[in-house]
Amino acid sequence: MTFQVGEKVVYPNHGVGTIENISARTFGTQSEKFYLLKLSYNSLTVMVPFSHVGQVGLRKVTKNGEITKVLNYLSGGESKGCQDWKDRFKENSAKMQSGSLLEVAEVLKCLVRIQSQKPLSFREKKMLDRARIMLVTEFATSRGMSEPDAVELLNKTLGKHNLKFPEPL
Repeated sequence: MTFQVGEKVVYPNHGVGTIENISARTFGTQSEKFYLLKLSYNSLTVMVPFSHVGQVGLRKVTKNGEITKVLNYLSGGESKGCQDWKDRFKENSAKMQSGSLLEVAEVLKCLVRIQSQKPLSFREKKMLDRARIMLVTEFATSRGMSEPDAVELLNKTLGKHNLKFPEPL
């Protein structure tokens, strides 16, 4: 998969970023091209080698049709999740790293549901916040809306099951 300078992409477990530059570096006798990616949320700059794009999971921003599927999932009934926090954390970590917006939504819904019943551990609070950021930035980018509007949309969607979209940490 190739990207162009200025294109918005998703870096799994970190959210939406913009391809700022494409450069080449030489290491000994080998030359490698890199995408220079600036993440929207924290302005972190990441270099992703062309040869590792698939491994890292760098992908285009989700299209509007997929956003609708995510909204349907969030407004739907039950969410599945492990009861044991260690298993749940391991499973949720894998989902966050997958890069799939639907899997990020699964993590968010699971953790919001648990948080409505009991306090989350520090690590799960951080994961919930990361899932929140990833959903908000990708929804806003995909739908061409502001982040506060994306938060409002997600809050209304979760509200259909008396769940509240989490506040940022």
